[in-house]
Amino acid sequence: MILIDHTIVSDDLLEKQFACSLDKCKGACCVAGDSGAPLQYAETAVLDEIADAIRPYLTEEGIESIQKFGNWLIDSDGDFVTPLVGGMRQCAYTFFESGIAKCAIEKAYYDNKITFKKPISCHLYPVRITQHKDYDAVNYNKWEVCSPACDNGSELGIALYEFVQDALIRKYGVEWYKQLKGAAEFKSAQLHVVR
Repeated sequence: MILIDHTIVSDDLLEKQFACSLDKCKGACCVAGDSGAPLQYAETAVLDEIADAIRPYLTEEGIESIQKFGNWLIDSDGDFVTPLVGGMRQCAYTFFESGIAKCAIEKAYYDNKITFKKPISCHLYPVRITQHKDYDAVNYNKWEVCSPACDNGSELGIALYEFVQDALIRKYGVEWYKQLKGAAEFKSAQLHVVR
């Protein structure tokens, strides 16, 4: 574990290799699971604000789900999440392009329609953050649908923390990320000395 400010970071972020391979997984993380994408409380207001701007990017099923459940909801665990299509697996904000599930929020962002990229939990994935009273636990969430990303990361030599660099900086800032990178470099140097 690595301690940085008010976070405890799993060694997995430094040791695991990961790089999304959408041509193989087809964006499975957007269409599989038992709940919508986790949201921070502040993001619920953002989804309400950008609803009209992202509507053109949504599928008919996504629009129907949002009309039925709202722009966000509280799941059975009491967490804020995105709604699912028909209350089942697929995120209501998902659309498909060439058979690959993609995020309508992110598409609107890249089209300069909104300034919010997507929920931080989606941006960070497969990193998950669990907030405790005095610290955040920053962990790798291993999921079988991401096996192609693990293989791709190994082939390309991309560490998990490097893959989610922009999201980690968005969440914790540049200085925090520099400390994480420094810890990774120190750990790597130690391994080379041992060998």
